[in-house]
Amino acid sequence: MTKGKNSMTFQTVSVLGAGTMGHALAVVHALGGCAVRLTDTHAPTLSVAQGRIGAALETLAEAGTISTAEAAAAQARIQPVSSLAEALDGSELIVEAVVENADVKSALFAEIDRLASVDAVLASNTSFLDVFPLIPERRRTRALIAHWYTPPYIIDLVDLVPAPECDPEVMHRVQDLYEACGKAVLVFERFLPGYIANRLQAALNLECLRLIDEGMATPEQIDMAVRDGLAARMALLGHMRKADFTGLEMMRNGLRARTYEPPRATGGSATLDRLIDAGRTGVKSGAGFYDYDDAKPEDLLRARDLKLLKLKAAIAAIDQD
Repeated sequence: MTKGKNSMTFQTVSVLGAGTMGHALAVVHALGGCAVRLTDTHAPTLSVAQGRIGAALETLAEAGTISTAEAAAAQARIQPVSSLAEALDGSELIVEAVVENADVKSALFAEIDRLASVDAVLASNTSFLDVFPLIPERRRTRALIAHWYTPPYIIDLVDLVPAPECDPEVMHRVQDLYEACGKAVLVFERFLPGYIANRLQAALNLECLRLIDEGMATPEQIDMAVRDGLAARMALLGHMRKADFTGLEMMRNGLRARTYEPPRATGGSATLDRLIDAGRTGVKSGAGFYDYDDAKPEDLLRARDLKLLKLKAAIAAIDQD
């Protein structure tokens, strides 16, 4: 991870929304050398975010990805603020990371249009919404999607999509910033709902949930197949290059010989409904597909992050061979 190399590209960044993605995006931009103002309409979320920011930076330092001095400097660059007006005052890059709801985003974009500098660049972290029609017309020449994957201070992929009217120079500036931060920037010419990674993940989710719903496999068996089979090769080769190594005849034979139909989206899963209704919503509730006993979510996230950082370092070393 490169820190501070491109801080002159955008000196002041506003991150709107301090939840799962927002607080982590504050970390990314602060490590990039930017002064960050972080805000949220829900005061408790903003308060919790400060502790999570400190924990993320501490984890990066513990793994040796950054120094303790760099962690402290990044923390000092992040200023939590209670009002949108204060967050947007003088901001050069506005990172929108609020809930994936068109009405909420539309209302926020209207407020941004009222309060922010006309020169500010607006970047939305939307996953599936085409937000460009929601953005006031005069803002679209400086608007784009910058879609991240959690945790973004470790996972490097970021999808960039320009608004149809976006000035190419704006896209270049944002791409330069994130590449200088050490990110893998995937640029799309136009909006593609779900991008690539989310579409692949969605297809995998459908198959996994069908296997569980129909009693053909357990979560443990699925994770074993992914972790010990698919993931090791894909981490080094991707998927299409992996097919080259296997042989394209094998891929064609598999398509021709398949004896089942891939699942189609039906809008729900009996397994998910049962778990969620029981309060098993994942790590943050202490249980999901797995039980996490009395482990604190913060400890589980820290352990995940440390393992991801070790894996990332190992893959980087292997790629240099």
